[in-house]
Amino acid sequence: KWVPWVALAMIVVPVVWTATFNPALSFWLAAGAFIYVVIYTIWLKPRTPVNIVIGGAAGSAAVLAGAAAAGMWNQPGAIVLALLVFLWTPTHFWSLAIVYRNDYAKGGIPMLPVVIPARKAAFWVLLHTMGTALAAVVLALDPALGLIYLVPVALVTIDMLLRNVRLTRVPTGKNARSLFMASNFYLMIVLVMICVNAAIQI
Repeated sequence: KWVPWVALAMIVVPVVWTATFNPALSFWLAAGAFIYVVIYTIWLKPRTPVNIVIGGAAGSAAVLAGAAAAGMWNQPGAIVLALLVFLWTPTHFWSLAIVYRNDYAKGGIPMLPVVIPARKAAFWVLLHTMGTALAAVVLALDPALGLIYLVPVALVTIDMLLRNVRLTRVPTGKNARSLFMASNFYLMIVLVMICVNAAIQI
């Protein structure tokens, strides 16, 4: 019984506290929580197969909250990174949903791989993976990022695209799980390389 109250406090306290000294940070924290809890989890998830497309905006809000903490949420690099996370989210979740499509179906959750054949779902995943790759390329144009970002990110981008193509050709749970794991590693590399570039420039 106490868990929901603790969860609510973990949302409300930071939002109210940060509003006193960084309104932009407070806004993006609140936006991320509202999108994920209310719009995605309560409203969209049990109703539409494209739930995670909109739900991905919660991840974008988290990126912009982090940027707001540094006073640069409205900078092009932060916006492109938020877009990258938004496009990456369906690749991440739909590949996992292909693996567990039967479980989602039993639970009555209409994830995209539940309502359409796995091959078609894999194609939609590929479109988002391509969008993610494009966002990663655009992000590389940021003057603050250099080869230390570009080379590792290019390698993991190619790897994720190849795994996704393989999934569209052979839409098995094994290939979907492979893509899901690659998507985890992909976002980690993108974020770590951004941090490494920032550390070098200090």
